[in-house]
Amino acid sequence: MIFFFSGLGNSRYVAEKLSMEGERMFFIPELERNQCYRFVLEKDERLGFVFPVYCWRAPKLVSDFVAKMHIEGKPEYTFAVATCGDDCGKTERYFRKDLQRKGLALDAAIAIQMPNTYVNLPGMDVDAVEISTEKLQKAEARISEVKTLLEQKARVSQMIVTGAASLKSDVVQPLFYKFLVTDKKFYTTDACVGCGLCAENCPLENISFAKGRPQWNGNCTTCMSCYHHCPHHAIQFGKTTLSKGQYYFKEK
Repeated sequence: MIFFFSGLGNSRYVAEKLSMEGERMFFIPELERNQCYRFVLEKDERLGFVFPVYCWRAPKLVSDFVAKMHIEGKPEYTFAVATCGDDCGKTERYFRKDLQRKGLALDAAIAIQMPNTYVNLPGMDVDAVEISTEKLQKAEARISEVKTLLEQKARVSQMIVTGAASLKSDVVQPLFYKFLVTDKKFYTTDACVGCGLCAENCPLENISFAKGRPQWNGNCTTCMSCYHHCPHHAIQFGKTTLSKGQYYFKEK
């Protein structure tokens, strides 16, 4: 079985490509909505997690779900595959600890580079079209390589770490969640036509509508799906996104 989270489609696509025929797949936000935390592993069934890297760790909602879940049976093989724009920091170390608290060992920790999506800080933007295209082309080969590794039950550590991992994951990440994981900074400009695509694409179902405009309701992980899916670029996050680009995964 594979548990996955995806806000903009990168990790969903990877999870689907890595899954074996007939493998059970679970979308973590849906499980949370239904308060479903108990699972029974079949004989020789593997256990997988696929998620994007958020500020050099697994998203907090993924770690929180792992803390609540209860797995009956011993997985034959456990893996975590993280999608990242550039760098994973200490994602593997922290997620390994999440699993250890549940009595689970992590056999494989692997990263797959995908286009950048985070735009909420100065100097951070989506990749240029040519860079995004190149990353997606390389990702196809990488996904095939990773699928083979998982089918072989390889015990590997292949997370991307470019430097200053402790600073990023230990220091910056807690500050990120304290100050930037909020929906209070979202607003719409006059370009909003009330099409509803933001609410339709919010993985946490955090957006409702009042007087034809979106309202954010406090349950946000700042995946930025609402921002990136807005066809009129009418959704903004403070002032930092005003001149930024948009991206979400589109399967050809």
